[in-house]
This record gives sequence, C-alpha cells and structure tokens, in this order.
Amino acid sequence: MTADGTMSGASLGESVTMRLSTEGADLLTLAGVSDANLLELQKLFPVRVTLRADAMAIAGAADVVQRALPVAQRMIDAAKQRAPLEPDDVLRMSLENGRDTGSGERIVLPGVRKIIQPKTSGQAAYLQAIADNDIVVGIGPAGTGKTYLAVAAAVDALSRKRVKRIVLARPAVEAGESLGFLPGDMQAKVDPYLRPLYDALEDMMPAERVAKSLETRVIEIAPLAYMRGRTLADAFVILDEAQNATALQMKMFLTRLGVNSRAVITGDKTQVDLPKREESGLVQIERILPGIEGIAFHYLTDADVIRHRLVRDIIRAYSAAADT
Repeated sequence: MTADGTMSGASLGESVTMRLSTEGADLLTLAGVSDANLLELQKLFPVRVTLRADAMAIAGAADVVQRALPVAQRMIDAAKQRAPLEPDDVLRMSLENGRDTGSGERIVLPGVRKIIQPKTSGQAAYLQAIADNDIVVGIGPAGTGKTYLAVAAAVDALSRKRVKRIVLARPAVEAGESLGFLPGDMQAKVDPYLRPLYDALEDMMPAERVAKSLETRVIEIAPLAYMRGRTLADAFVILDEAQNATALQMKMFLTRLGVNSRAVITGDKTQVDLPKREESGLVQIERILPGIEGIAFHYLTDADVIRHRLVRDIIRAYSAAADT
C-alpha cells in the first residue's frame, strides 16, 4: 500500500491480501461480540477478514479491498482508543468512507481517558460550528448527538479554562412549569426533566468531579425558568429541548448571555409539547435570527442518528407519514 492508502502493483480485478497493524488495539473491542464487527465489515464489502495478534488481514478483489481498508483502519483506531465499537459503528464508518468526517474536531476529555469524536460528517460540521460561533442552534431528530456533543464541547471548554462554568438548562414544559403536584422538594420535582443532562455529564467526567462541580456551582443544571433575571458571564450555556421553550422564554434565555459566554441551543421541531396557542421559541428564532454574525444554525438529519439502526428508519417513517 502506498503512502496515500492506495495499492500499487495490482489490477482492480486481481485478488490481493492487505494487512493493517493492530498493535495497541483492544482485539476484543475490534472484533466485537462473536466477531460481529468483523462480520459486518465482510457484509459491507465482499472481502475475507481475519484477525491475528498483530494484524488484520483483508483479502479480496483489489478495488474492493481498497475501499474496505479505510473503514478497517478507523475500526482499529477506535479499538486503540478503547472507544465503543459495534456493527452499527462499522456501518456508519462505511457510509462515511471517502468523506471528511472532521476527525480533527475530536475532544479529549481529561480524567475519564475518553475521546469524543463525530461519527458522521453532519456531527463534525456541528462541532465545527460550535467552535466557530458564539451561539449555535442545533436542530434535528432524536439520536443525532445534539445534546451529547454540546455537553462534550462545554466540558472541553471548562477543562481548557476557556470558561469558568457550565450552565445546562431545560424547559420543564411536560409539567407546565408548574411542578407542585410532584412529590419532594423543588430539586426532586425537576430532576426527572434534567436527568438526560446529568447522564451526559456523568459520561464525560469522573463522578467525584461532577459532584464537586455541582456543589461549588461550577456546573449548574436547572430548569429554564430559573434563568430569569440573571447574567451569565464566562459561561458555556446549553439550552436543551428548546422546542419546548416559549417565544418569551427563548428571548429571556438569549438575553442572559454575558461577556465571554457562548451558548448552544438544541431541539427537535417534530416534538413540540407546548399548548397549540403557544409558539415555540425554537421555531421563532429559526425565522428571525439567521444572518446575524456569530449565530449559526446547524441541521442534523436521520443520517446522523447514532442510536439503534431502527431509530433512523422510525424517524423516516414518521416523516413520511407527516408528509401525506
């Protein structure tokens, strides 16, 4: 194989065997449960894949092997980083084969020895938009990584001391922001609505650091209604489930930003839970804010879904039903 990853000395139809070094890779992660990852690679490309202690061998027609090699190398890289690797990941890698996935935008999280990197070109562009703009509005269906990647960018900014705190907010609209009927104190009442933010955070920081940061308010997780009257300076602010913020709440949120702050607003326009008489703040800003320098809108699609492969098909089915 030449330096640019192509093969020399073989015609396209000729059968060849190429080997990639697996030194440093976790072979169990690379192969998957019952060799599921290797079988997925063989299914996507008509090649024969064998794994040894120090190399992965790929055999087949020269042109097919050439297309399979970049995917196999990405699998090996993921296994070296001890990143989760499943057949769906191999499928996504094949779909991205030959396209720039923005791997330069990967985020290395200290303390948990974890690397967060985009798995689709859409996610890569989303992370790039967050890096380049003070306010980013990420719109797309469930499972596209809107919130997860935003939280990763916030933790990265905090660890690099680019901001002094993280503020994560979410509307509690499912309870009409009137939480009195729920048991417990106010924190117990709102925690169910904020749990996804806790989950993302706890996946990216050691548990003791999360606890300490919450105690010292370096990280704050609160309902959107709690933002009223505040000025958020030196902060990375995320508003999740923004489709359930009213127009007034959205204006209130956007005008909280202070010096050296940035915000990411995420939402799914197909899952608005507001009463019909209320306009979604997310829908409103999509109409009135484009064109302002420093504000970027980024749209993720079903092609960026990174949950179970059926989620993508379910989203498409619902979209098709809505269009009929």
